[in-house]
Amino acid sequence: IDEDALIEERRKRRALIKAKHNAPLRVQVLQSAPNTPKSEQNASADLDTSPHVSPQTPTMDSTPHSPSVFTLEKADDFTGSNLHDINGSTEGQSAADYDPTMDMKEDHLREGHRQGDGGVPASSYDETAPEKRDILLHSSNHIRELHSNQNTDGNVNPVMEEDDDDDMFSDKFGTNAKTQEDSGVTRIPQAKELDVNLLDDWDDHEGYYRIIQGELLDGRYYVKYTLGKGVFASVVAAQNTKTGKMVAIKIVRNKETMKKAGMKEISILKLLNQADEQGKYHMVQLERSFEHKNHLCMVFQFLGENLREVVKKFGRDVGLNITAVRHYAREMFFALHLLKKCQIIHADIKPDNILSYDDHRHLKLCDLGSAAEARDSEITPYLVSRFYRAPEIILGYKYDYAIDMWAVGCTLFELYTGKILFTGNDNNQMLKAIMDCRGRFGLKFLKKCEYAAKYFDDDLSFHSTEWDNVSNRSVVRVVHIREQPLVPLKQRIMPTTKNLTPAEIKYATNFGDLLDKCLALNPEKRITPEQAFNHKFFTETFGAAKTKA
Repeated sequence: IDEDALIEERRKRRALIKAKHNAPLRVQVLQSAPNTPKSEQNASADLDTSPHVSPQTPTMDSTPHSPSVFTLEKADDFTGSNLHDINGSTEGQSAADYDPTMDMKEDHLREGHRQGDGGVPASSYDETAPEKRDILLHSSNHIRELHSNQNTDGNVNPVMEEDDDDDMFSDKFGTNAKTQEDSGVTRIPQAKELDVNLLDDWDDHEGYYRIIQGELLDGRYYVKYTLGKGVFASVVAAQNTKTGKMVAIKIVRNKETMKKAGMKEISILKLLNQADEQGKYHMVQLERSFEHKNHLCMVFQFLGENLREVVKKFGRDVGLNITAVRHYAREMFFALHLLKKCQIIHADIKPDNILSYDDHRHLKLCDLGSAAEARDSEITPYLVSRFYRAPEIILGYKYDYAIDMWAVGCTLFELYTGKILFTGNDNNQMLKAIMDCRGRFGLKFLKKCEYAAKYFDDDLSFHSTEWDNVSNRSVVRVVHIREQPLVPLKQRIMPTTKNLTPAEIKYATNFGDLLDKCLALNPEKRITPEQAFNHKFFTETFGAAKTKA
């Protein structure tokens, strides 16, 4: 099957759908209700067996209950082109095309200026936050090839360096990787361990390890190709010559601060993996770690595409069907439950850091580079990628596990609509975007926020910093925020009732209610993972929804 042709066919079909439907807010929601009622009943039963869930005594069973064919796409008559964004226009920012790299760089610079020295001290600057995702990203066909052809050798270039411009988000990435992998040889490779004296310098000028295809790492891992590079590390796909299995190896930059951060990530991953020995809580598994030529290396299980790529492939600008969203949401809440149980805050949840596997039927949360113990939380306004940053972070409120729930809420909205919920060029405009959708902050809450006076008057008027095209400079405009939001969340989710079945309307209503609780402005009122499991979005089932023709 030509995967590129299939993707192009889907895109053409969506273009025809968008051209056909033009009525405002006409958003048809569901492709189908759960098409295997027995599976959904089992899922509900699993939740019912643990009515007294607590972080200390998790008994939820996340044994997969997924259809044999897990359909991700919405019905052919769905159109996301009319989904309203913050300003009520019909075009929101596409979730499929967003690359958080530049936003993260800008925010790092802002944090440096805030500290007053042009740089960010190690105590507050998260050098582990990836500019690009530090785990693998492939086409699903390529992943299946790697898993099914695990005794594969390649005609390798023994001194092939990585491409510094390799972008994990680019369309050409998977193609390049596949070209390097195709060899036709069917045996476990005889890789070479390279003597440390072979090269004068194994690192580039930034401390990244010079990736050499065909090198044997730690006496067992044959380097196949580069997966990507972030500010923290390079990542390579490698084959374990002892087992024949593929792994992803994160090779941390040769800098002391980053090595320390890497050791912290390892300790957090070990804690999480030990608390989830059976792998039920959808957290990426760290297999082991080692040191190679002064570089800390972490070996991870080999997974698949991240959720941004899934949306790009199956739901560009329209999102995924509600069955898939509900299944993914449930697994995300299991991961949040594990984090809370272990008293860990992830602090960088977004579609890029959630990997799918098993033909997109399941997912795992990855990239713990920004994670920290809850007791170590420190007020800093630039934690978490900007579009997924909870308001309490921006306002300087003591944060906790609720920031991860906010990020999951933003992620679920993207999966369902194909659009990003909150966008802004800086923290100021992020607050405005949030209030346009969620309404005004409470006075009692703002009084507890360290940075509230930077954004609000005593009468709760908001100082909106905007770009004036006439004067070509930033200006401050005083905005009186209404108690009720400009474009409410449910309006962005709920379709008109025309042409929708009662089941579709009910599923959409329940999903909107779940997001409303995930995105409560006051973190103390935000839903917890344990409460989310018992939400009616998961526990209630209805009649069959519309299916594809």
